[in-house]
Amino acid sequence: MSTPFYVSPQQLMADRAEYARKGIARGRSVVVLQYSDGIVFVAENPSRALHKVSEIYDRIAFAAVGKYNEFENLRIGGVRYADLRGYTYDREDVTARGLANVYAQTLGTIFSANSEKPYEVELIVAEVGATAEDDQIYRLPHDGSIVDEHGSVAVGGNAEQIGQHLDQHHRDGMSLADALKLAVESLVRDSNGSERALTAEQLEVAVLDRTRPQQRKFKRVLGRQLRRLLGEDETGGGKASGKGAGDKPSAGETDESSGDESPPSED
Repeated sequence: MSTPFYVSPQQLMADRAEYARKGIARGRSVVVLQYSDGIVFVAENPSRALHKVSEIYDRIAFAAVGKYNEFENLRIGGVRYADLRGYTYDREDVTARGLANVYAQTLGTIFSANSEKPYEVELIVAEVGATAEDDQIYRLPHDGSIVDEHGSVAVGGNAEQIGQHLDQHHRDGMSLADALKLAVESLVRDSNGSERALTAEQLEVAVLDRTRPQQRKFKRVLGRQLRRLLGEDETGGGKASGKGAGDKPSAGETDESSGDESPPSED
């Protein structure tokens, strides 16, 4: 009779965590920053059909890295939770904190279950408030824990180095152009310290703008507005930077996105 194979619970959890971290590390990073008028999301993502950043509800947005089919399921579940809660109670009762708790329970259950592998995802849930002090940003790792972030946060393959750069250079009250420039500066740094070029066509940018008169505060930054904020010429050439950029969008240069959009990309 063969002896049953035994693995200690501590080793099992460590192996599952390492498996999830390796999957997440293969993905391109996402950066989230507070700026004077709200919260900006910047992801390295050349795809225009598959998104890493999405709207969940009026003042709430979602960003993720990892396996897109897994965090797309989580995004859809979050949209359904928010719609049901807003319909049953009140739209003001839908909060980033409540959504983060739902995601934490889901990720924690999947991470602890012996019958399935952990999700290879890391999430950010953010809510823009009436003032900067009311903004909420939550980071949710693969194991379902919740980290309350302030100012700036990065997730993905090179998150630690990117986060250090953001911590050193982010400041309260930055303009959108300055925040976007800082986000791109942090994304272009490789792990060996060298820099590479990123253009508007390689970036996915969205904001939660508290100054918008509409109930929905989410909008995507696209086309000429994004190139202007990055300081690129009209042909879109050159390395991304935020020099000489204005903050206010021009008519027709943004795209309001609903919560039910295409699944995010990841590679």
